[in-house]
Amino acid sequence: MIHIPDFAHASTVQIIFCFLAFITVITAFLAIFSRNPIHSALYLVISFFSIAGHYLLLNSQFLAIVHVIVYSGAIMILFLFTIMLMNLNKQNEVHKPRITRLGAIVSFCLICIVLILVFINSKPIAGEYIATGEDYQSIKVLGRVLLNEYMVPFEFASILLLTAMIGVVLLSKKEKTEK
Repeated sequence: MIHIPDFAHASTVQIIFCFLAFITVITAFLAIFSRNPIHSALYLVISFFSIAGHYLLLNSQFLAIVHVIVYSGAIMILFLFTIMLMNLNKQNEVHKPRITRLGAIVSFCLICIVLILVFINSKPIAGEYIATGEDYQSIKVLGRVLLNEYMVPFEFASILLLTAMIGVVLLSKKEKTEK
């Protein structure tokens, strides 16, 4: 008799979720560990698309489309233009001292431990929400919530994007050399 593992009985949604989660994690690691900055940006685009797939699994079509347009479209184009304008080559890359790399590894591990402990010690909040019957997929309701309850974080995000755009322009500006 053939033994069928338990995961073979999983529903289609769970299989799609596991596949998207695998793609997201793998492409995120490839984006971090890739030596070529263009390849890192492309891996990040694939990761963004798989996250949009997660939004679709949560029946959040509007957020999935906005995620694809904003992150996979606009932000990644800015990243690619920045990478191309800065002309990142291995010849110009400064090698970091070992103590800096060690500090980064220790900081990363400490942050991971803290996040894992927070995740383990957190309680589920599923029972604390009151069902209002409103459809939060509606753009009208989403806009009202975004511009009333979350106005300040929304404005902070716009200021952050404006600052990043100004930084890109200043980094790409070439200094004039006197003759």
